[in-house]
Amino acid sequence: MRIDGSAYRTIWPTQDGRAVEIIDQTRLPHDFAIARLTSLEEAAHAIRAMLVRGAPLIGATAAYGLALALAEDASDARLEEACKALTATRPTAVNLRWALERMRRHLAALPASERAEAAFREAAAVADEDVAINRAIGEQGAALIEAAAARKAPGEPVNILTHCNAGWLATVDWGTALAPIYVAFERGIKIHVWVDETRPRNQGASLTAWELNHHGVPHTVIVDNVGGHLMQHGMVDLCIVGTDRTTATGDVCNKIGTYLKALAAHDNGVPFYVALPSPTIDWGMADGLREIPIEERDATEVTDLTGITADGRIETVRVTPAGSPAANYAFDVTPARLVTGLITERGVCPASREGLEGLFPEMRLAAE
Repeated sequence: MRIDGSAYRTIWPTQDGRAVEIIDQTRLPHDFAIARLTSLEEAAHAIRAMLVRGAPLIGATAAYGLALALAEDASDARLEEACKALTATRPTAVNLRWALERMRRHLAALPASERAEAAFREAAAVADEDVAINRAIGEQGAALIEAAAARKAPGEPVNILTHCNAGWLATVDWGTALAPIYVAFERGIKIHVWVDETRPRNQGASLTAWELNHHGVPHTVIVDNVGGHLMQHGMVDLCIVGTDRTTATGDVCNKIGTYLKALAAHDNGVPFYVALPSPTIDWGMADGLREIPIEERDATEVTDLTGITADGRIETVRVTPAGSPAANYAFDVTPARLVTGLITERGVCPASREGLEGLFPEMRLAAE
């Protein structure tokens, strides 16, 4: 995607091949900054501290982090140590584990002398495949937006509500939930996006709005509790959100607050779609509510807010009483029964085992 006319991905290797560069998303939207990662420890910190975030981008960053580790020491012990350290950074997003398992399988079969170079090649392949998958998700989901546009009066925009950030900043490029929006926008369909602020980290207000603004897509930032009101008054045509993990039965784990939007959509007859790349499907899991680990993050994300002052200073302030504790559950699970359909790179399907296996029959055959 583009920033001020220049094309960017969210992660890329440096020309000398000794480091990886990322967009530091903790500095957005007020400061566009590039961070350089040169070691396993720096890659792990970037994931844990959310310099990078979004399940697909976390997976790609972990793959490059493993490559950085093996550039220093390509032994079997280092391979296992690095995989363990990176796996521990974020427990909910399944892409992290998927990328590391893919890297481990590929590299463990090679002699140590070949691993470092092979690791960077495989990490680049992970990144390139993510871009291709997300573009395909955009093509599949854009058809839903075109269908909604056909039902609107001439000149009226399709109003889409999204939650958190599942745009290109959450992936290597294109995004998941926003990919259909970008493709439809490119095709000239009139669109307006309702952007949930997404407390506590405000990824919607800070990142989704920043993306859409740079791409020229009409949008409005709303507080998290407005979505239900908009749906009651016919101001939302469809919802599209992302996911950090989807079970084989269609349960969806996404940023906290997604479940409440799905409930409101269900009550008001608004289609609720979830866009996901296939590596986000956890084929070994059937019950999202009971089995998906829900990350609990630092309470300061709830108690403190960072913004820009009138004179241009970026400041962090506390918004809760000093003596009040805060809980910070980062994700919730939306049951499959509340999901209208899953948008994947292979098509749109019902949120069910049958629906997913219809698009990915090789997973059904593997289980048999």
